[in-house]
Amino acid sequence: MLSQLYIKNIAVIKEADINFAQGFNVFTGETGAGKTILINAINAVLGERTSRDIIRTGENSASITAVFDDVPPRVLSTLADLGYEIESGDSLLIMRTLHQDGKTQCKINGQPATVSMLKNISGMLINVHGQHDSQQLLSAEKHLGYIDLYGGLGQALSEYQTEFTRLREINDRIGALSADEAEKAHKTDLLTYQINEITEAALTSGEEEELLSQRRILRNSERITQALAAALALLSGDENGEIPGIVEQMEELAAQLEEAGRYMEDFAPTATAVSGYKYELEDCASSVQDALDNMDYDPARAEYIENRLDTINMLKRKYGADIPAILAFLEKAKAELDDITFSEEKLAQLEQERSRQFARCYDLARQLSADRKKAAEEFTAKIQEELQFLDMSAVRFLPVFREKALSSLGMDDFELQVSTNVGEEPKPLAKIASGGELSRIMLAMKNVLSDRDNVDTMIFDEIDTGVSGRAAQKIGRKLHEVSAGRQVICVTHLAQVAAYADHHLLISKKVRDGKTFTSVESLSEEERTQELARIMGGDVITPATLSAAAELLEKSR
Repeated sequence: MLSQLYIKNIAVIKEADINFAQGFNVFTGETGAGKTILINAINAVLGERTSRDIIRTGENSASITAVFDDVPPRVLSTLADLGYEIESGDSLLIMRTLHQDGKTQCKINGQPATVSMLKNISGMLINVHGQHDSQQLLSAEKHLGYIDLYGGLGQALSEYQTEFTRLREINDRIGALSADEAEKAHKTDLLTYQINEITEAALTSGEEEELLSQRRILRNSERITQALAAALALLSGDENGEIPGIVEQMEELAAQLEEAGRYMEDFAPTATAVSGYKYELEDCASSVQDALDNMDYDPARAEYIENRLDTINMLKRKYGADIPAILAFLEKAKAELDDITFSEEKLAQLEQERSRQFARCYDLARQLSADRKKAAEEFTAKIQEELQFLDMSAVRFLPVFREKALSSLGMDDFELQVSTNVGEEPKPLAKIASGGELSRIMLAMKNVLSDRDNVDTMIFDEIDTGVSGRAAQKIGRKLHEVSAGRQVICVTHLAQVAAYADHHLLISKKVRDGKTFTSVESLSEEERTQELARIMGGDVITPATLSAAAELLEKSR
């Protein structure tokens, strides 16, 4: 669960350190105090896209830190896969810093991370329901996802999509082979030219590196010859034998040390070592002599190397960054030409393969559709049970399936339709649902799906929009029920909802030195009564309003 949230320089919030509790946490406060900013901050630390406009005016950066306790095993497993070792029972600390230059920094338990890593684990930590989520209910395209989540059909959908991708690949190949004859002839000529050009060059792996090495030697042959001759003179002496070389001097040195070693045992190892050096220097002199004998500038060879490198560079400009890439292009071109040359035969094979693949996809889609219909019946029945509790007993949900051509989501054109009054035919949500009805439907849906997403913390941003009176009280009771099995955090403007909280937090703002500051504080029992009275009665709090607030708190228990 989310145990702590530290915010610095986010919009009107200069600095806030917020502690959350298990159960039902609620935020209240005047309009514009910064309630929704808290939700935006949580979204930001969980890897959602955000703008630098969220940084407080006059500041260069902003940061959000979230601490989670009792981290679920699947989150620990995902973190381990990402390279973060966190023991069971340890806290998880996530931090994100935003800068005015657009850069962002992320950390997981103090170690560097990326935004995508935060997003990868965020869905397993917190389920955030914002005001825009209710509007997503109006989009029929989203409805199928609810059914797949409820029915646990993710694996079946993934299996189908793998096969459907294969079907599309076969269709693409058939389309390429079915091109008109003029296009085929043009493509054949081009491929034949490319294949011949690369084949005639007879490239081999490592050839370019070897040619460059040889060219470097040829271009510097005079310097190399001079250096080798000087090295040989030092090793073997001059041609006349007047000046002894290092090898001869080492031989004399070894002889003298051996003589000394006959009388002084300590010198025997030294004499032996020097003798070894002498033999190594003799081998070195032999290698230098061989290299010097083989140094011969060959203009014809130099010209061949230059021409060969020119050929390789020309092919690199056309077909790849290096010889392996050029050879890979050659194999691809040969395969493509082979496809065209034997297109009629391959087309027949692909048509048969497409028929078999389509049958596989259709069978999987049909099974997926049957599973969806079963899940949809259960899903809508459970939503209606939830809505009955939320004072929407007349609501009737109807899952509407229509078969369509196979797509990446299967064969189902699906929509949840609803009738909100007795005797009315079900219609699309967008045509009949009010804002308050959408809020309650979304709450019901979230509650039904909560057992499937297995997330410990649920956040609701003004789920009570458009609701009042008895319905608002029912929403408060439902949120409190949900919090029995998980942590619930809710931003509300209704006293009937706030009264059911286990932990009440007040967001307030003040103007100081021409700047706005927002603070967050946990309320005591007496302070809660004052806040509920403010919500119910406005700025003027009367004894009657306080009494009503106290009664509301008492009833909520």
